[in-house]
Amino acid sequence: MLLRVVAAQILTSLLVAAGAWLIGGYRAAVSSLLGGLACALPNGLFALNLAWLGHMRRSRAVDDGSGRASACAVALLVGEFLKVVLTIGLLVLIARTVRDVVWSALIVAVSAVLLMQGAALIRR
Repeated sequence: MLLRVVAAQILTSLLVAAGAWLIGGYRAAVSSLLGGLACALPNGLFALNLAWLGHMRRSRAVDDGSGRASACAVALLVGEFLKVVLTIGLLVLIARTVRDVVWSALIVAVSAVLLMQGAALIRR
């Protein structure tokens, strides 16, 4: 399920980049694609982390009740924190390294990808 959301985010990023190419040209498309992927890729890593946690939880046959729920909650919070830090870090990296960023295209792509996360989860 979560990997479908990430796939929808990557598809959204590609579609927004194609639209940016038609409207603003090559630089707008690259800015849009980088902005969308800066949000989608950390979400993909977070989804893999959640899948791994789910696999680890199912692989244990006996639940001894010794704080596994607390450990899962902490892993979830740490994963979410890392996702946000990685997203911000990628956006800062784009801002500092890519010449002539088309900010409007980047912001539209980031917004579309983040909105797709909610829309894909609601559609389920």
